[in-house]
Amino acid sequence: MFTQFITILILVSIVGCILYGRRLIRTEKVDAVFGNPERAKGGTHWIIVGSSAILLIWLYYSWDIAKGFYPKSANELCQVAKVNESLLGLKYQFPIEEREFKSTSIIKIENKNLQIITNEIQSSPDLSSPQKTTLVGFINETRKLIPLLTNENLMETDTKIQIKEMTEEIRLLTSNFKKNNYPFETDEQKNERLRAVSEEGGWGITKVQSGTGSIENTIEVPLVPATNKGLKFDAAAKELEIINDKFFKLRNHNPQFKNSIKALKDKIKDYRGGLDDTEEVASTFAKNIVKIARRIEFASIYPPNALNEMQNAIVEFDNVQKSEQGGLRFIDMFLFPAGTIVSSGTSCSEQGSGRWLPKPSDTLNKFILMSKPSVGYKNIPLLWIDMMDVSKIIGFILPDWIADVLPGEYPTHTKDGVVEQNFKGRVLKVVTGDFKLFKIPVPYGHIWDSFLRVFLGLIFGILIGVPLGLFMGLNRFAKGFFDPLIELYRPVPPLAWAPLIISVLGIDNTGKVFLLFMVSLSIMIISARAGASGTQLSKIHAAHSLGASKKQILRYVIFPNSLPEILTGIRVAVGMCWGTLVAAEFLAGTTGIGFVENVAKKYFQYEVIWITIFIMGMLGLLFDVTLRKIIDKTIPWRGKG
Repeated sequence: MFTQFITILILVSIVGCILYGRRLIRTEKVDAVFGNPERAKGGTHWIIVGSSAILLIWLYYSWDIAKGFYPKSANELCQVAKVNESLLGLKYQFPIEEREFKSTSIIKIENKNLQIITNEIQSSPDLSSPQKTTLVGFINETRKLIPLLTNENLMETDTKIQIKEMTEEIRLLTSNFKKNNYPFETDEQKNERLRAVSEEGGWGITKVQSGTGSIENTIEVPLVPATNKGLKFDAAAKELEIINDKFFKLRNHNPQFKNSIKALKDKIKDYRGGLDDTEEVASTFAKNIVKIARRIEFASIYPPNALNEMQNAIVEFDNVQKSEQGGLRFIDMFLFPAGTIVSSGTSCSEQGSGRWLPKPSDTLNKFILMSKPSVGYKNIPLLWIDMMDVSKIIGFILPDWIADVLPGEYPTHTKDGVVEQNFKGRVLKVVTGDFKLFKIPVPYGHIWDSFLRVFLGLIFGILIGVPLGLFMGLNRFAKGFFDPLIELYRPVPPLAWAPLIISVLGIDNTGKVFLLFMVSLSIMIISARAGASGTQLSKIHAAHSLGASKKQILRYVIFPNSLPEILTGIRVAVGMCWGTLVAAEFLAGTTGIGFVENVAKKYFQYEVIWITIFIMGMLGLLFDVTLRKIIDKTIPWRGKG
């Protein structure tokens, strides 16, 4: 119901916003000329259209619309896939989906192989004339085996009877398949089947026992038929499988063929046994001739008209089963784009975009489970709130050396084994957080860890990079001294630094934050330097003429002029930091969005991978929207001067 509601809401939103936009274009008076940025402001309705279109495409190509409106369709298509799989082996023998009979194809291939060997034998310099004559004689005898299989007069009565029986079985199946009550299920059988359906679960919520004993949800297509239509196809698939097995066990071996091939094998065996080590080439050719004879022996070769009735019966059943699918064929055609449900052995699976593109409903369900502290991902939730004592925060902020620089000694135990605290000992407890105060809510989890790493790396890069960039833009010494250092490490990809930094500073937050600091530092230095060096000289001269000091010129002229470049640099640095962080968490880490995606990739957990991609996109968007607001507030004059 939720997916149905969302789909209808999206369609209504798209149509409504498009109609509103068209009406607005006709009624709105626009004074701004072409090229004026004011023309691009507003347009929330177009944002809704774009976002809704993306979500609608996701719902459609992930097959979530099919799941929402027709939840049993995957199960029914699974049963249809079973029939198609059982039919595939039989249809492969006939010119139904192939261009010719399988018998014809085999005969053409083996005759061609025999001709190739004949040419090789006759042109071989390592064979004597008697050897060539003998080997060519074996080839001619092998060729004569094929007419013994394709001659209808030599075909055994028992073989004809078996083919006729299988043909009648297919026709009987076709007749029964048209009946509404097929496969004539009893009430007891129906109750047992429905019980199995209930235990198996629905599409996308199949329950599987994990190795640890817990119940895990996996995306699977239910195998047990859940509807009467599905039951009909499931029963037909089982009958076809039996017929299929009978047909492929059947061999068109009449007495003449058996005697001929046995005589040929014996002749070649005796011939090879009489050869010595110097006649290895002749032995190899003889061995290859036997291989072709054996392929002919085990191939399904029949007279040209022997299987006509069986072919007609298969075509008739195929047409009937397609007709019995009814509206399911249209559901498969329109609601399962870029693939369908396929059957393989004892299981059915999604084959196409629905396999690697998780459904929004399943993704949301997985996201909720991963956000719970009782489930999480690797026992850590994506984002949650933990109650932390303020003392821990104080101990993290205050350095331990505060207690070390105080006069006096730390307390020692008495002869009674008691430690009496003094002032220095109490201060040490405060700076290390070894005391109780009160608890406050603190966020934690994979999302928070990644967010904090990016935020800290960006802040350190701004605090150091902006002043240094301004200094380099205004001072010849600073530019000459620092420029080679910056340009030496800036072109190096961040991932090239990652192994070195992580191995030196460790896999904890220190190494990752320092790597992000290096990424943002170079960007902020270049942005601030470009802003400072690009200040209009006339503004600086005007400030000098008004009696401004160096600090005032820096604060009121150069820094505001550099601010657009600096804020643009921050936006660029945010994207670079996110990309680098995920790669760093791929290499080393036990928490974070990159760590979650790396583990999910190993186990093909597509829902989790898409969740991490969505989270990274949303966090990046959050940073960018925040920066846009800051830009609008701090440099409202941009583009208007």
